[in-house]
Amino acid sequence: MKRLLSFLLVSLFSLAGYSQSPPSHASFDQLLKKYVSKEGPVNYKGFIKDTVALNAYLDLLSKNPPNEISWSKSEQMAYWINAYNAYTIKLIARYYPIKSIKDIGSSIQIPFVNTPWDLKFITIGKEKMDLNNIEHGKLRKQFDDPRIHMALVCASKSCPILLNEAYQPSKLDEQLNKQTKAFLADSFRNKISANSAQISSIFKWYSMDFNKNGGSVRDFINKYSIVKIKPEAKISYLEYDWGLNE
Repeated sequence: MKRLLSFLLVSLFSLAGYSQSPPSHASFDQLLKKYVSKEGPVNYKGFIKDTVALNAYLDLLSKNPPNEISWSKSEQMAYWINAYNAYTIKLIARYYPIKSIKDIGSSIQIPFVNTPWDLKFITIGKEKMDLNNIEHGKLRKQFDDPRIHMALVCASKSCPILLNEAYQPSKLDEQLNKQTKAFLADSFRNKISANSAQISSIFKWYSMDFNKNGGSVRDFINKYSIVKIKPEAKISYLEYDWGLNE
């Protein structure tokens, strides 16, 4: 009976347009290796020249929305993280040259759009969405993993660096750990010592994500940082640089 019910649910999701297996992220991986340095700066002019390949990958994502029945948690998370980063690159490429992603929706006038994260230029399956929908409606809502904040890159200098490879379900945990440790060790984005810590504003904006399950921002940092913050250490937040990460 359970097997029949599972089969019927998978069939319904397939008929509704949900893919039974996740798409390959190989083409995005190639683009990232080509146009993103290991230090993080992005060659947006290169992405613009290779727009056919980028659009083909986005079309692949659009036609293969996650299936919560047949996809694993890692497959869904990798899909949405890659989607967020790839569509952010697409957004910057569309309005390039700009000095900051925040110019989109402000100095560039778009009717009924207040911020670039509210711009509904993304189609996943039959659903129109914006970057906020992916970050808050999908990743933060469905997966209790604050490491996603080190993987999502909003095209700004103070963001975590954009990993120059696509996130893959088979090594997602390893990639998220790597990004988190690198972000905390980066003295431009976080200045951590045992007695004081000036940390990214990301930890302030999303403090609720780091404070879940009885933990704290300090606990999260000490789990992944080489330098551990003492219990009595003062924590402050760095000003966020929204300049374009190119």
